[in-house]
Amino acid sequence: MTTMSARRLAGIIGNGPWASPANESVAEAVVRAIGDGRVPVGIRLPSERELAAGIGVSRTTTARVYARLREHGFIRTRRGSGSIVEIPAVPGGRIDHLLSPVGPDEGLIDLTCTATTAPARVREAFAAALDALPAYLPGTGYYPSGIPALRELVADRFTARGAPTYPDQILITAGALGGAAVGLRALLTSPARVLIESPSYPNAIATIEAAGGRGVSYPLEIDSAGRHFWDTSAMGEVMRANRVRSAYLIPDYHNPTGALLPEAQRSALAAELERNAVVPVIDESLVELGLDDTPAPTPLAALVPDSITVGSTSKIFWGGLRIGWMRIPRHRFDAVASARLALDLGAPVIEQLAAVELLRDHDAIVGDFRRRLRDARDRLAAAVRAHCPDWQVVVPSGGMALWVRLPEERSGALTAAAARHGLALVSGPNFAPAGGLDGWIRLPYTVAEHELDQVAPRLAAAWQDALERRAPQRQERARIVA
Repeated sequence: MTTMSARRLAGIIGNGPWASPANESVAEAVVRAIGDGRVPVGIRLPSERELAAGIGVSRTTTARVYARLREHGFIRTRRGSGSIVEIPAVPGGRIDHLLSPVGPDEGLIDLTCTATTAPARVREAFAAALDALPAYLPGTGYYPSGIPALRELVADRFTARGAPTYPDQILITAGALGGAAVGLRALLTSPARVLIESPSYPNAIATIEAAGGRGVSYPLEIDSAGRHFWDTSAMGEVMRANRVRSAYLIPDYHNPTGALLPEAQRSALAAELERNAVVPVIDESLVELGLDDTPAPTPLAALVPDSITVGSTSKIFWGGLRIGWMRIPRHRFDAVASARLALDLGAPVIEQLAAVELLRDHDAIVGDFRRRLRDARDRLAAAVRAHCPDWQVVVPSGGMALWVRLPEERSGALTAAAARHGLALVSGPNFAPAGGLDGWIRLPYTVAEHELDQVAPRLAAAWQDALERRAPQRQERARIVA
């Protein structure tokens, strides 16, 4: 079991000066860090003596802090095992990582998925694909590695972005998630630990588990404005403490926070991965969706030669076009291809041909998509701030959703209430590999334009509903830790 050092915990909660009474202030800070996911569930906290030295308080104070945390269900202390972080049961926890269709209720606005309707160019691409299909019909139709024209286009895009790539390094898959599943299966030859950011993409959490891995959380840091960021030295510390050898990372407009790993930190992360012999699966599903004219980041594939990178057409063109790809180091290609063949024999040829047509017109299609997303992002952010003024709304520089901090840990209750007000939401704990995050909610700005302006008023009504239905024990806890 991993122990969080007093230095690390102090870096998360601060080291004073503490408001009086100090034990309540420190306990409140720890509870907030657990709720944010910065202090993972299952981790062992430092001893009372170590924490006292780390945050500049007396041993008596930290003893009272731990007693308070135990009393309210945030730690479990056993002789010889120390104090282990846990969280009280919360509504709306992670039950299922699959998409939840909204069904026939046309009045329900679905915010469970970051996806948009298809642009007109998709229909044209499928028409062109049908015209090209007869040339492939005399063959078997199986292309486990992908049709050559598509592999070439994908390789060329990597090369143009600064990661020289040959077509024989590209494997076409059924979406980026399919690529991640193949990559993890190839890397995890036996049950192993996989580093994953917290929060993270719920389906990726499930994919790690299905591949036989056990997720080890690196909780993203949070600044005073609620913006998430990476501390690469802390990531290295987690790698070493847990002896991980694989990772699943989203450095480019991270899902769900929208954070972008700065250019200056990319080499540092690459160095930590190499130093700890960690082979990452890099998810670039959202890399094309920078909305503020931020310079395109250097692909981690250019800095981490042994990495596997996955991407897809689903976010930039249409979710129904289930075409993704993997960029694979040559020495790993055979192992990855074998893992792929154990899952399926290739993506449909007609969809690959449509993807070829769309990638040839990539810049125009994605440029228009970015403009529409930018407008939707700004409209939704402004509306949520106006209708829910005590929520902390961070406007990301890219991606497809807002990651919003609630004034209370009631994401699950909000999700339940929202259904009564015509909104389908995914509660924060779904994005938590190790529990927590009931104080956060993801709000995609990808819904149809006529629905977008209805989202914030319904959220406000749902939040009021959730507060009015607050259980007595939750009220008591709120008075203690808020």
